Amino acid sequence: MLLSMLMSSYGRGAADPRLKSSLRRPEQNGWIYVHLEGKPAEIGFQHGYHLAPEIEDAQKVVALELTRDTKRDWQFYRDAAQKIEAEYRDELNGIAEGLKARGVKLDLWDVVATNAWLEFPYYSNWLAKQKAATGNPHTAPIAERCSAFVATGSFTKDGGIVIGHNSWTNYLDGERWNIIFDIVPEKGHRIIMDGFPGLIHSADDFGINAAGMMITETTITGFSGWDPNGIAEFVRARKAMQYSTSIDDFVRIMREGNNGGYANNWLMADRKTNEIASLELGLKNVTLRRSRNGYFLGSNCPVNRNLTREETNFDPNDASLSANARRIRWLQLMAEYKGRIDVAAGQKFLSDHFDTFAKKTDPNERSLCGHVDLSPRGMRGWQEPYAAAGAVQAKVSDSAMAEGMSLTASMGHSCGIHFKAAGYLARHPEFEWQKPFLRDMDSRPWTEFTILR
Repeated sequence: MLLSMLMSSYGRGAADPRLKSSLRRPEQNGWIYVHLEGKPAEIGFQHGYHLAPEIEDAQKVVALELTRDTKRDWQFYRDAAQKIEAEYRDELNGIAEGLKARGVKLDLWDVVATNAWLEFPYYSNWLAKQKAATGNPHTAPIAERCSAFVATGSFTKDGGIVIGHNSWTNYLDGERWNIIFDIVPEKGHRIIMDGFPGLIHSADDFGINAAGMMITETTITGFSGWDPNGIAEFVRARKAMQYSTSIDDFVRIMREGNNGGYANNWLMADRKTNEIASLELGLKNVTLRRSRNGYFLGSNCPVNRNLTREETNFDPNDASLSANARRIRWLQLMAEYKGRIDVAAGQKFLSDHFDTFAKKTDPNERSLCGHVDLSPRGMRGWQEPYAAAGAVQAKVSDSAMAEGMSLTASMGHSCGIHFKAAGYLARHPEFEWQKPFLRDMDSRPWTEFTILR
Protein backbone atom coordinates (compact mmCIF):
# COMPACT_ATOMS: atom_id res chain seq x y z
CA MET A 1 0.00 0.00 0.00
CA LEU A 2 2.82 2.41 0.95
CA LEU A 3 4.67 1.58 -2.28
CA SER A 4 1.54 2.34 -4.32
CA MET A 5 1.10 5.66 -2.55
CA LEU A 6 4.73 6.63 -3.16
CA MET A 7 4.48 5.74 -6.84
CA SER A 8 1.27 7.64 -7.44
CA SER A 9 2.65 10.69 -5.64
CA TYR A 10 5.09 11.42 -8.45
CA GLY A 11 2.91 11.34 -11.53
CA ARG A 12 4.38 8.07 -12.64
CA GLY A 13 1.76 7.58 -15.37
CA ALA A 14 0.28 4.38 -13.99
CA ALA A 15 -1.17 3.49 -17.41
CA ASP A 16 2.32 2.57 -18.68
CA PRO A 17 3.22 -0.95 -17.48
CA ARG A 18 6.95 -0.23 -17.85
CA LEU A 19 6.78 1.90 -14.71
CA LYS A 20 5.63 -0.99 -12.55
CA SER A 21 7.53 -1.27 -9.25
CA SER A 22 9.54 1.92 -9.82
CA LEU A 23 9.40 5.17 -7.88
CA ARG A 24 10.96 8.53 -7.21
CA ARG A 25 11.00 9.87 -3.66
CA PRO A 26 10.88 13.55 -2.69
CA GLU A 27 14.27 15.25 -2.46
CA GLN A 28 16.01 14.59 0.85
CA ASN A 29 18.86 16.86 1.93
CA GLY A 30 19.70 17.54 -1.70
CA TRP A 31 19.46 13.93 -2.89
CA ILE A 32 16.86 12.33 -5.17
CA TYR A 33 16.28 8.62 -4.54
CA VAL A 34 14.91 6.50 -7.39
CA HIS A 35 14.04 2.81 -7.38
CA LEU A 36 14.34 1.11 -10.80
CA GLU A 37 13.42 -2.52 -11.43
CA GLY A 38 12.92 -4.97 -14.28
CA LYS A 39 14.33 -5.75 -17.70
CA PRO A 40 16.96 -3.38 -19.17
CA ALA A 41 14.44 -1.51 -21.35
CA GLU A 42 12.09 -1.13 -18.38
CA ILE A 43 14.83 0.13 -16.07
CA GLY A 44 15.87 2.62 -18.73
CA PHE A 45 12.32 3.86 -19.30
CA GLN A 46 11.79 4.29 -15.55
CA HIS A 47 15.09 6.20 -15.30
CA GLY A 48 14.22 8.54 -18.17
CA TYR A 49 10.65 9.07 -17.01
CA HIS A 50 11.28 9.72 -13.31
CA LEU A 51 14.33 11.95 -13.88
CA ALA A 52 13.33 13.66 -17.13
CA PRO A 53 13.67 17.29 -15.92
CA GLU A 54 17.01 16.55 -14.30
CA ILE A 55 18.35 14.70 -17.36
CA GLU A 56 17.30 17.49 -19.73
CA ASP A 57 19.08 20.04 -17.54
CA ALA A 58 22.17 17.89 -16.93
CA GLN A 59 22.69 17.14 -20.64
CA LYS A 60 22.89 20.87 -21.37
CA VAL A 61 25.62 21.27 -18.75
CA VAL A 62 27.55 18.23 -20.01
CA ALA A 63 27.37 19.52 -23.60
CA LEU A 64 28.55 22.98 -22.52
CA GLU A 65 31.53 21.67 -20.55
CA LEU A 66 32.56 19.00 -23.04
CA THR A 67 32.41 21.22 -26.13
CA ARG A 68 34.16 24.09 -24.38
CA ASP A 69 36.99 21.86 -23.09
CA THR A 70 37.60 19.91 -26.31
CA LYS A 71 36.65 22.51 -28.98
CA ARG A 72 34.44 19.91 -30.67
CA ASP A 73 30.69 20.35 -31.07
CA TRP A 74 27.95 18.13 -29.63
CA GLN A 75 27.23 16.55 -33.01
CA PHE A 76 30.79 15.24 -33.03
CA TYR A 77 30.04 13.35 -29.82
CA ARG A 78 26.67 12.14 -31.02
CA ASP A 79 28.46 10.67 -34.04
CA ALA A 80 31.16 9.14 -31.83
CA ALA A 81 28.49 7.62 -29.58
CA GLN A 82 27.11 5.65 -32.54
CA LYS A 83 30.45 3.87 -32.83
CA ILE A 84 30.30 2.60 -29.25
CA GLU A 85 29.37 -1.04 -28.93
CA ALA A 86 26.96 -0.72 -26.03
CA GLU A 87 26.00 -3.91 -24.22
CA TYR A 88 23.45 -1.81 -22.40
CA ARG A 89 21.80 -0.47 -25.55
CA ASP A 90 18.30 -1.51 -24.45
CA GLU A 91 18.62 0.38 -21.18
CA LEU A 92 20.06 3.45 -22.90
CA ASN A 93 17.28 3.40 -25.48
CA GLY A 94 14.79 2.98 -22.63
CA ILE A 95 16.05 6.23 -21.08
CA ALA A 96 15.41 8.00 -24.39
CA GLU A 97 11.91 6.50 -24.51
CA GLY A 98 11.20 7.62 -20.95
CA LEU A 99 12.36 11.13 -21.82
CA LYS A 100 10.13 11.14 -24.90
CA ALA A 101 7.14 10.17 -22.75
CA ARG A 102 7.79 13.30 -20.68
CA GLY A 103 8.23 15.54 -23.72
CA VAL A 104 12.03 15.83 -23.57
CA LYS A 105 13.64 15.92 -27.02
CA LEU A 106 16.81 13.91 -26.47
CA ASP A 107 17.36 10.75 -28.50
CA LEU A 108 19.40 7.59 -28.01
CA TRP A 109 22.64 9.18 -29.26
CA ASP A 110 22.27 12.14 -26.92
CA VAL A 111 21.87 9.65 -24.08
CA VAL A 112 24.86 7.52 -25.12
CA ALA A 113 27.06 10.58 -25.63
CA THR A 114 26.09 11.87 -22.19
CA ASN A 115 27.00 8.50 -20.65
CA ALA A 116 30.43 8.62 -22.34
CA TRP A 117 30.99 12.25 -21.33
CA LEU A 118 33.79 11.58 -18.83
CA GLU A 119 35.84 9.45 -21.21
CA PHE A 120 35.37 11.58 -24.32
CA PRO A 121 38.22 14.00 -23.41
CA TYR A 122 40.60 11.01 -23.54
CA TYR A 123 39.25 10.13 -26.99
CA SER A 124 39.43 13.74 -28.14
CA ASN A 125 43.04 14.04 -26.98
CA TRP A 126 43.96 10.83 -28.77
CA LEU A 127 42.43 12.23 -31.94
CA ALA A 128 44.29 15.51 -31.46
CA LYS A 129 47.54 13.59 -31.84
CA GLN A 130 46.36 12.57 -35.29
CA LYS A 131 46.42 16.23 -36.40
CA ALA A 132 46.48 15.57 -40.12
CA ALA A 133 43.46 13.29 -39.84
CA THR A 134 41.31 15.49 -37.62
CA GLY A 135 42.35 19.07 -38.23
CA ASN A 136 41.86 19.75 -34.50
CA PRO A 137 45.10 19.71 -32.47
CA HIS A 138 43.48 21.06 -29.29
CA THR A 139 43.91 18.90 -26.20
CA ALA A 140 41.45 18.98 -23.30
CA PRO A 141 42.38 19.00 -19.61
CA ILE A 142 42.08 15.66 -17.82
CA ALA A 143 40.29 16.19 -14.54
CA GLU A 144 41.68 15.25 -11.14
CA ARG A 145 38.54 13.81 -9.65
CA CYS A 146 38.04 12.73 -6.07
CA SER A 147 39.56 11.65 -2.77
CA ALA A 148 38.89 8.15 -1.41
CA PHE A 149 39.98 5.44 1.01
CA VAL A 150 39.17 1.86 1.94
CA ALA A 151 40.41 0.19 5.14
CA THR A 152 40.07 -3.13 6.95
CA GLY A 153 41.52 -5.30 9.72
CA SER A 154 43.63 -3.58 12.37
CA PHE A 155 42.98 -0.14 10.88
CA THR A 156 39.24 -0.11 11.53
CA LYS A 157 37.34 0.08 14.79
CA ASP A 158 35.60 -3.29 14.43
CA GLY A 159 38.02 -5.02 12.06
CA GLY A 160 35.53 -4.79 9.19
CA ILE A 161 35.61 -2.68 6.06
CA VAL A 162 35.10 1.08 5.89
CA ILE A 163 35.03 2.82 2.51
CA GLY A 164 34.62 6.51 1.69
CA HIS A 165 34.79 8.88 -1.26
CA ASN A 166 34.14 12.49 -2.16
CA SER A 167 33.54 13.50 -5.75
CA TRP A 168 35.58 16.34 -7.25
CA THR A 169 34.35 18.04 -10.38
CA ASN A 170 33.18 21.39 -11.73
CA TYR A 171 30.38 22.76 -9.59
CA LEU A 172 28.30 23.11 -12.76
CA ASP A 173 27.87 19.36 -13.06
CA GLY A 174 28.63 18.52 -9.42
CA GLU A 175 25.56 20.39 -8.21
CA ARG A 176 23.58 17.90 -10.29
CA TRP A 177 25.40 14.75 -9.10
CA ASN A 178 22.67 14.09 -6.58
CA ILE A 179 20.89 10.85 -7.46
CA ILE A 180 20.73 7.76 -5.26
CA PHE A 181 19.99 4.82 -7.57
CA ASP A 182 18.47 1.61 -6.18
CA ILE A 183 18.48 -0.76 -9.16
CA VAL A 184 17.07 -4.29 -9.27
CA PRO A 185 18.13 -5.68 -12.66
CA GLU A 186 16.67 -8.77 -14.28
CA LYS A 187 20.17 -10.29 -14.29
CA GLY A 188 23.08 -9.73 -11.96
CA HIS A 189 22.99 -8.19 -8.51
CA ARG A 190 20.98 -5.41 -6.96
CA ILE A 191 22.87 -2.10 -6.71
CA ILE A 192 22.72 1.00 -4.56
CA MET A 193 24.94 3.79 -5.86
CA ASP A 194 25.17 7.52 -6.19
CA GLY A 195 24.94 8.93 -9.69
CA PHE A 196 24.23 11.62 -12.25
CA PRO A 197 20.92 12.04 -14.11
CA GLY A 198 20.76 9.95 -17.28
CA LEU A 199 23.87 7.84 -16.64
CA ILE A 200 23.62 4.06 -16.29
CA HIS A 201 26.84 3.94 -14.24
CA SER A 202 27.62 5.86 -11.07
CA ALA A 203 30.33 7.87 -12.92
CA ASP A 204 32.07 8.89 -9.70
CA ASP A 205 31.67 5.22 -8.93
CA PHE A 206 30.58 4.74 -5.35
CA GLY A 207 28.34 1.73 -5.07
CA ILE A 208 27.44 -1.46 -3.22
CA ASN A 209 25.95 -4.60 -4.71
CA ALA A 210 23.99 -7.42 -3.12
CA ALA A 211 26.87 -9.85 -3.63
CA GLY A 212 28.92 -7.96 -1.05
CA MET A 213 31.08 -5.80 -3.30
CA MET A 214 31.85 -2.23 -2.20
CA ILE A 215 33.36 -0.10 -4.96
CA THR A 216 34.79 3.38 -5.57
CA GLU A 217 37.62 5.07 -7.50
CA THR A 218 39.68 8.18 -8.16
CA THR A 219 41.06 9.28 -11.52
CA ILE A 220 44.72 9.05 -12.54
CA THR A 221 46.15 12.56 -12.95
CA GLY A 222 47.37 13.60 -16.40
CA PHE A 223 46.67 10.24 -18.01
CA SER A 224 46.89 9.90 -21.78
CA GLY A 225 45.97 6.82 -23.78
CA TRP A 226 43.10 5.44 -25.80
CA ASP A 227 42.28 2.20 -27.57
CA PRO A 228 39.74 2.88 -30.34
CA ASN A 229 38.85 -0.81 -30.38
CA GLY A 230 38.08 -0.99 -26.67
CA ILE A 231 34.82 -1.15 -24.73
CA ALA A 232 33.42 2.09 -23.35
CA GLU A 233 34.42 2.69 -19.73
CA PHE A 234 30.85 3.47 -18.71
CA VAL A 235 29.73 0.06 -19.98
CA ARG A 236 32.50 -1.80 -18.13
CA ALA A 237 31.93 0.19 -14.93
CA ARG A 238 28.21 -0.57 -14.87
CA LYS A 239 28.80 -4.22 -15.77
CA ALA A 240 31.37 -4.59 -12.98
CA MET A 241 29.03 -2.98 -10.46
CA GLN A 242 26.16 -5.25 -11.53
CA TYR A 243 27.88 -8.61 -12.02
CA SER A 244 30.91 -8.74 -9.71
CA THR A 245 30.71 -11.26 -6.89
CA SER A 246 34.40 -11.02 -6.00
CA ILE A 247 37.47 -8.84 -6.43
CA ASP A 248 38.63 -11.20 -9.18
CA ASP A 249 35.33 -10.67 -11.04
CA PHE A 250 35.65 -6.93 -10.80
CA VAL A 251 39.22 -6.90 -12.08
CA ARG A 252 38.39 -9.20 -14.99
CA ILE A 253 35.41 -7.14 -16.13
CA MET A 254 37.24 -3.81 -15.93
CA ARG A 255 40.32 -5.12 -17.75
CA GLU A 256 38.44 -6.85 -20.56
CA GLY A 257 38.30 -4.43 -23.50
CA ASN A 258 39.87 -1.56 -21.51
CA ASN A 259 39.81 1.49 -23.81
CA GLY A 260 41.82 3.78 -21.53
CA GLY A 261 38.89 6.14 -21.09
CA TYR A 262 38.36 7.75 -17.69
CA ALA A 263 41.45 5.97 -16.33
CA ASN A 264 41.05 5.27 -12.62
CA ASN A 265 42.59 3.77 -9.55
CA TRP A 266 39.73 1.54 -8.36
CA LEU A 267 39.33 0.84 -4.65
CA MET A 268 37.11 -2.08 -3.77
CA ALA A 269 36.21 -4.45 -0.97
CA ASP A 270 34.47 -7.79 -0.58
CA ARG A 271 32.58 -7.75 2.72
CA LYS A 272 32.21 -11.57 2.55
CA THR A 273 35.97 -12.08 2.88
CA ASN A 274 36.95 -8.76 4.53
CA GLU A 275 39.48 -8.25 1.72
CA ILE A 276 40.19 -4.89 0.09
CA ALA A 277 42.00 -4.11 -3.16
CA SER A 278 43.37 -1.36 -5.37
CA LEU A 279 43.30 -1.68 -9.16
CA GLU A 280 45.27 1.03 -10.95
CA LEU A 281 44.05 0.58 -14.50
CA GLY A 282 46.30 2.04 -17.16
CA LEU A 283 46.48 0.87 -20.75
CA LYS A 284 50.10 -0.30 -20.63
CA ASN A 285 50.47 -0.74 -16.89
CA VAL A 286 47.97 -2.40 -14.57
CA THR A 287 48.66 -2.75 -10.85
CA LEU A 288 46.54 -4.86 -8.50
CA ARG A 289 47.18 -4.79 -4.76
CA ARG A 290 45.18 -6.72 -2.15
CA SER A 291 45.03 -6.86 1.65
CA ARG A 292 43.02 -8.24 4.56
CA ASN A 293 44.76 -5.95 7.02
CA GLY A 294 45.50 -2.47 5.78
CA TYR A 295 44.21 0.35 3.62
CA PHE A 296 44.35 1.78 0.11
CA LEU A 297 44.07 5.45 -0.77
CA GLY A 298 42.94 7.55 -3.72
CA SER A 299 44.00 11.14 -4.34
CA ASN A 300 44.59 11.06 -8.13
CA CYS A 301 48.24 10.30 -7.40
CA PRO A 302 49.59 7.53 -9.69
CA VAL A 303 50.90 4.47 -7.86
CA ASN A 304 52.97 2.50 -10.38
CA ARG A 305 56.22 4.23 -11.38
CA ASN A 306 56.13 2.85 -14.90
CA LEU A 307 52.56 4.05 -15.36
CA THR A 308 53.52 7.48 -14.01
CA ARG A 309 56.43 7.75 -16.43
CA GLU A 310 54.91 6.14 -19.53
CA GLU A 311 51.22 7.10 -19.36
CA THR A 312 50.98 10.41 -17.48
CA ASN A 313 52.60 13.84 -17.30
CA PHE A 314 52.47 13.79 -13.49
CA ASP A 315 55.37 14.91 -11.29
CA PRO A 316 55.37 12.68 -8.17
CA ASN A 317 58.06 14.83 -6.51
CA ASP A 318 56.17 18.14 -6.46
CA ALA A 319 54.64 18.29 -2.98
CA SER A 320 52.68 21.43 -3.92
CA LEU A 321 50.46 19.50 -6.32
CA SER A 322 46.99 18.65 -5.08
CA ALA A 323 47.32 14.90 -5.65
CA ASN A 324 50.61 14.66 -3.75
CA ALA A 325 49.47 16.91 -0.90
CA ARG A 326 46.27 14.93 -0.45
CA ARG A 327 48.15 11.62 -0.52
CA ILE A 328 50.37 12.84 2.33
CA ARG A 329 47.31 13.89 4.30
CA TRP A 330 45.70 10.49 3.79
CA LEU A 331 48.85 8.80 5.15
CA GLN A 332 48.77 11.07 8.20
CA LEU A 333 45.13 10.29 8.91
CA MET A 334 45.55 6.53 8.48
CA ALA A 335 48.40 6.57 11.00
CA GLU A 336 46.54 8.82 13.44
CA TYR A 337 43.29 6.85 13.32
CA LYS A 338 44.68 3.31 13.11
CA GLY A 339 42.29 1.02 14.96
CA ARG A 340 39.63 3.74 15.19
CA ILE A 341 38.38 4.13 11.62
CA ASP A 342 34.61 3.87 11.35
CA VAL A 343 31.86 5.64 9.39
CA ALA A 344 32.06 8.75 11.59
CA ALA A 345 35.83 8.93 11.09
CA GLY A 346 35.39 8.51 7.35
CA GLN A 347 32.96 11.41 7.29
CA LYS A 348 35.49 13.51 9.18
CA PHE A 349 38.28 12.59 6.74
CA LEU A 350 36.25 13.70 3.74
CA SER A 351 35.58 17.08 5.41
CA ASP A 352 39.28 17.68 6.20
CA HIS A 353 40.91 21.04 5.31
CA PHE A 354 44.55 20.51 6.28
CA ASP A 355 47.03 21.60 3.58
CA THR A 356 50.16 19.48 4.03
CA PHE A 357 52.27 21.71 1.76
CA ALA A 358 51.47 24.94 3.62
CA LYS A 359 51.25 23.01 6.91
CA LYS A 360 48.06 24.70 8.01
CA THR A 361 44.28 24.32 7.88
CA ASP A 362 43.12 26.03 4.70
CA PRO A 363 40.27 24.88 2.43
CA ASN A 364 41.76 24.85 -1.06
CA GLU A 365 42.81 22.50 -3.86
CA ARG A 366 45.25 20.64 -1.58
CA SER A 367 42.73 19.71 1.13
CA LEU A 368 40.81 16.42 1.07
CA CYS A 369 37.62 18.44 0.97
CA GLY A 370 38.57 20.40 -2.15
CA HIS A 371 37.74 24.08 -2.69
CA VAL A 372 39.41 25.19 -5.93
CA ASP A 373 37.16 28.27 -5.92
CA LEU A 374 39.10 29.50 -2.87
CA SER A 375 42.54 28.93 -4.39
CA PRO A 376 44.62 31.57 -6.22
CA ARG A 377 46.57 28.69 -7.80
CA GLY A 378 43.74 26.66 -9.26
CA MET A 379 44.79 23.13 -10.22
CA ARG A 380 47.57 22.94 -12.76
CA GLY A 381 46.48 21.20 -15.95
CA TRP A 382 42.79 21.14 -14.97
CA GLN A 383 41.38 24.25 -13.32
CA GLU A 384 42.14 27.97 -13.55
CA PRO A 385 42.70 30.01 -10.37
CA TYR A 386 39.46 30.40 -8.42
CA ALA A 387 37.57 28.04 -10.73
CA ALA A 388 34.21 26.78 -9.47
CA ALA A 389 35.35 23.23 -8.78
CA GLY A 390 36.25 20.87 -5.96
CA ALA A 391 34.45 18.40 -3.73
CA VAL A 392 30.72 18.38 -4.50
CA GLN A 393 29.40 15.47 -2.42
CA ALA A 394 30.63 12.56 -0.28
CA LYS A 395 29.68 9.00 0.69
CA VAL A 396 30.79 6.52 3.37
CA SER A 397 29.73 2.97 4.22
CA ASP A 398 31.01 0.00 6.19
CA SER A 399 30.58 -3.78 6.20
CA ALA A 400 27.45 -3.76 8.36
CA MET A 401 25.78 -1.07 6.29
CA ALA A 402 26.76 -2.81 3.05
CA GLU A 403 25.14 -6.01 4.26
CA GLY A 404 21.92 -4.04 4.60
CA MET A 405 22.56 -2.26 1.26
CA SER A 406 22.86 1.22 2.74
CA LEU A 407 25.25 4.14 2.64
CA THR A 408 25.58 7.62 4.13
CA ALA A 409 25.85 10.60 1.80
CA SER A 410 26.37 14.36 2.08
CA MET A 411 25.45 16.70 -0.76
CA GLY A 412 27.65 19.76 -1.30
CA HIS A 413 30.85 20.31 0.67
CA SER A 414 30.51 18.00 3.66
CA CYS A 415 32.63 20.42 5.73
CA GLY A 416 29.79 22.91 6.15
CA ILE A 417 31.01 25.59 3.72
CA HIS A 418 28.26 26.74 1.35
CA PHE A 419 28.87 27.86 -2.24
CA LYS A 420 26.77 30.82 -3.38
CA ALA A 421 26.72 31.37 -7.13
CA ALA A 422 25.79 35.08 -7.27
CA GLY A 423 28.53 36.18 -4.90
CA TYR A 424 31.08 33.98 -6.62
CA LEU A 425 30.30 35.38 -10.07
CA ALA A 426 30.44 38.93 -8.74
CA ARG A 427 33.95 38.26 -7.43
CA HIS A 428 35.05 36.33 -10.52
CA PRO A 429 33.43 37.77 -13.66
CA GLU A 430 35.85 35.73 -15.79
CA PHE A 431 33.48 32.80 -15.20
CA GLU A 432 30.39 34.66 -16.38
CA TRP A 433 29.93 32.01 -19.10
CA GLN A 434 28.68 29.66 -16.37
CA LYS A 435 25.92 32.00 -15.18
CA PRO A 436 23.00 30.33 -17.04
CA PHE A 437 23.62 27.05 -15.22
CA LEU A 438 25.67 27.74 -12.08
CA ARG A 439 23.60 27.64 -8.91
CA ASP A 440 24.03 27.59 -5.15
CA MET A 441 25.51 24.44 -3.65
CA ASP A 442 24.74 24.33 0.05
CA SER A 443 26.48 21.97 2.44
CA ARG A 444 23.90 19.37 3.47
CA PRO A 445 23.96 17.00 6.48
CA TRP A 446 24.99 13.38 6.22
CA THR A 447 21.95 11.26 5.37
CA GLU A 448 21.55 7.49 5.35
CA PHE A 449 19.97 5.79 2.34
CA THR A 450 18.84 2.15 2.24
CA ILE A 451 17.33 0.10 -0.56
CA LEU A 452 13.55 -0.10 -0.80
CA ARG A 453 12.25 -3.10 1.16
